[in-house]
Parts: sequence; C-alpha cells; structure tokens
Amino acid sequence: MEFALVGVIAVITIVVVAAFSKQLGIAAPLVLVLVGLGVSLIPSVPDINVPPWLILEAVLPPLLYSAAVRVPLVDFRRNFGAISTLSVVVVIVTALAVGLILYTILPRLDLGAAIALGAVVSPTDAVAATAMAKRLGLPARLVTVLEGESLVNDASSLVLLKTALAATGATISLAAGAGVFAYSVVMAIVIGLIVGILTVFVRSKLQDPVLDTVISFAVPFMAYLPVEAVGGSGVLGVVVAGLYSGHNAARSFTAQSRISERLNWRTVQFVLENGVFLLMGLQLKSIVSHVIDAPEGELSVVGSVALGLLVVVLLVVIRAIFVAPLLLRMRFKRRRARPAEKRVSGLLDRIGGAPQKTEAGKRDRVERVTRILERRSADLADVQRDAIGWRGGIVLTWAGMRGVVTLAAAQSLPTATPYRSQLILIAFTVAIFTLLVQGGTLPWVIRLTKVRGSNAAADRRELATLLDEISEAGAEALEHPSLQLPDGEQIDQAVLDRLRQDALLRSEAAWERVDREESDEDPIGPHRQYRTLRAEVLRAERAALLEARSRGAYPSRILSQAQGMLDLEESRLERGDPSM
Repeated sequence: MEFALVGVIAVITIVVVAAFSKQLGIAAPLVLVLVGLGVSLIPSVPDINVPPWLILEAVLPPLLYSAAVRVPLVDFRRNFGAISTLSVVVVIVTALAVGLILYTILPRLDLGAAIALGAVVSPTDAVAATAMAKRLGLPARLVTVLEGESLVNDASSLVLLKTALAATGATISLAAGAGVFAYSVVMAIVIGLIVGILTVFVRSKLQDPVLDTVISFAVPFMAYLPVEAVGGSGVLGVVVAGLYSGHNAARSFTAQSRISERLNWRTVQFVLENGVFLLMGLQLKSIVSHVIDAPEGELSVVGSVALGLLVVVLLVVIRAIFVAPLLLRMRFKRRRARPAEKRVSGLLDRIGGAPQKTEAGKRDRVERVTRILERRSADLADVQRDAIGWRGGIVLTWAGMRGVVTLAAAQSLPTATPYRSQLILIAFTVAIFTLLVQGGTLPWVIRLTKVRGSNAAADRRELATLLDEISEAGAEALEHPSLQLPDGEQIDQAVLDRLRQDALLRSEAAWERVDREESDEDPIGPHRQYRTLRAEVLRAERAALLEARSRGAYPSRILSQAQGMLDLEESRLERGDPSM
C-alpha cells in the first residue's frame, strides 16, 4: 500500500513539474532533481536507497532503446567519427585521468578502484543531453553528435568499469583490458544486430498494433540479457538493436503499428526518464548520511564535495581538449568535400549519359554503382551543411552533463572498496553539479555564442521538394499498365482523378506554406481554406456524434469507431498534416 501511494505521488509530481517547467522554459529533469533534493532534506522523510541494478538493468535498457529508435541511422553513420571520439576515446582518457588524480590524493585507494570511479563519471547522460538539445533548438548535426555520444558512451564506460573492478588489487594489464573491451563491443554488436533482425522480422508479420508494441517493449531486454550473459556490453547491444529497429520501421511495420509504438514509448520514456531524475535528488540524504557515519579519519562530506568539484573541472577541461581537434578535423573534411563532390557528380553525369545496356546483369551493376555514387554525393553535401564551428564547439563542451547512470554505476562499486561512501558522494556531486549548473546555464551559453538551429525556411523548402518527388512517384504508379483491381473490374476514371489529386495535395500544401512564409502578405490559399473549412465540418460532425450518443441511437462499438475516425482526422489537422 505504501509503495502504491509513493508511486502515485511520484507520478503526480512528475506531471505537475513537467507541465510547469514548459511555462518556465526550464528542462523538467533539472526541476525534478531540485524537488527530490528538497524532499530528501525534510526530517520526516526516510533515507531512500535505490538498488543500482534497478537502474542499470531495468530502467537504462528501455531508456536507451527509446532514444536509439529515434536516431536516424544515416545521421549516426555520417557523424560516426565525432561520436566515436567523444564516446570512446574521451571516456577512456577521462577515466584514466580522473583515476590517477584520485589515486594520488586518496592514500588507501588502489589504482583499479580509482579508474573505476573515473569510468563512472565519464559518460554524459543520454536523457539530459537529448532533452536539452532538442528543447533549445540546436543545429541538427550538433544534436546528432550529442545523442550519439550519450548512447554509446554509457556502454564504453560500463565496460571500462567492469575491467577496472576486475583489476582492483592486482596489476592492470593494458593488453588484457583492451581485449576485454574489444570482446564486449563485438559481442554487443553481433547479438544486438541478431536481436534487431529477428524482432523486426517477427513484428513485420503481426497485423495487430497492440501485439507489435508489446514485443517492442521486450526488445531492450531481449538484447540486454544475452549480451550480459556472455560478458558483453548489454547497453551497447540495446543501442544496436534500437538503431536497427528504428531504421527498418518505415519499411517493415504498418503505419498503425508505428503510431501506436511512438505514443506508447513516449509515455514510457516520459515516466522513466523523469522518475530517475526525481530519484537522484531523493537519494541525497542517504548518500550524505553514509559519509557522515564513516569511520573517523575518512574523507569528510566537505572534502568529498570538494573532490567532486575538482573532478567536474577536470571533465570540462578534458572535453574541451578533445573538442578542439575534433572541430579542426571536421573543418578539414568540409574543405575537402567540395572538390570530392564535384568528382562524384562528374562520374554520375558520365554514367547517366552513357548508352543504356540491354543485358540485365550489366544494368543491375550500373544501378548499384549509381546508387553508391549518389549516396557518396549526398554524404559529401551533408558534410558542407550545418558545420559545427567554434561557437558550436563551446556548446558541445558545456553540454557534457552527467546523470543517473553515473550515480547508479557508483553505487555498484563493491562494498569492500576503500572510501566507497565518499566515492559515491563524489559521483553524486559531479552528476548534480553538471546537471544543475551546466544544464541550467546551457541556454545562456547558447544565447551568448549565438548558435542557431537549422534554417526553418530551408527545411520547409526541402520538405516541399521531397513531397514533389514522392507525389510524382505516386502519380506514376496510377499510370502503370499493370495497375488493375483484384477482380479484374474496370477502374473508374473518377476514382483515378481523385487519387491523382490526393497524391499532389501534400506537395501543393507544402509549397503554399513556403510561399506564405517568404511573402510579406499572408494570403489564405486553397489548402488553408480547405483546412479551415474542414475544421468547421469536423466540429459539426463531432456535435452530431455526441447528440447521437446522448440519444442512444447506435451501439457503443459503432460510436467508438466513429469517434476514433474523427479523432484521427482532427489530430492530423492539429498537427498541420500537409495531406489534410
């Protein structure tokens, strides 16, 4: 009964804070941490101790999966160099540097345990980084790098943590550590990919969105558990399965399944990600009391917090040191991309101008080469867009917030570890300070550096161009000679005309919006008139439906079906769906 009451209070708190944080312009995770801190300091509130396995094994997999399925695989691939540098190289260097400093300062701490704590504080928080980046409207490439880094660095830090703990009290072998790290990564990629392929195949055969969504809830754990069982990185396996599932969703799943999965996962993610930040704040009292109760002569609370602040400074400095050459490398790639794109375009022109081969095999080879060159040309064009300059580099450096993974991993340190309570408080200080100070001042840093998001007008124009392309393909499908009805009946010309009009409606609406944004006037075009009048029709239809329900003239199941149809159409109007 008490657990149920606590759960209800927590959910209500999360909803209230999330609602008010939008009005205040502050990210909900920051407010929830403060609320948790405040509640934990109330004398009547008991100490709250959350088992670390609950976060690492029950909460982290679904959170990482829900983030991974939304990351476009193409963007992840294009920015893999920057992502891998920040999520692997920086994590390893950070863990070693922090470990050496703590090993030097704390006399009874062995090097393995010191590096273990360095691994604990090295990963940035996936939830905090994603929430901040999207809410603040950062450039698309910067958002992708932050998302990708926070997805992968949890895996690299936890693998490094396992390796360091295994070496505690013994001589650390660099070769053995590298071997364990490589094994963990390879097993995670292989098993995560297998789980992704199998679950996508099974889900593609299901026509029931409810069953499909239920399986999607199990995918994170289906990837996590077997990878952990063979000694690999379970969280990396989850990320791999999520990236594969998200990339193949548009091809393999039904539209209704995608809609249901999106809505359900958004709900799950909202509760979990905000709940863990509330828990972070609530654990303050328990963490501090353990340090106070430590034997005399141990590091004090003030000393632990001071060390935590020293670690924060070190984290920012190391991140800045690596971001600087990363920006130079990206600038070098951008400089080389323009001539390379011209060479690829020349090859495409030669292939397009060559006479068409009649042999099917040669034609297939030409199509494959053309597709490869087109992809390469698109990659080179992308390198030249949304470049991260020195202003973006400052934001990228300051956006390295730590979060719940840091705290949960610190609490997983063995009980026999010297200074264990103090090490947990150091990790807690790092997480809280970076979340509240760096996260709280990040909007100010963005305004100061004048980093702007993607060009909204250019995005609308590209969307309209894409809709033109896909609408043209849809219209051509109606002209195909093989098009016929299942029973061989003759196709009504009026139906074909209506389908052609529907195929062009989206692109016409998109171009109408572009013209309206670029014009000084605000004319009400045909599509806007249609949406306005359609909204009036829907209001009248909904009133008629409610009247029919009050009369009891139709069965409830029929009323529910009609209600669902109106809801779907009205939601499309509210979202500004171009097809409406």
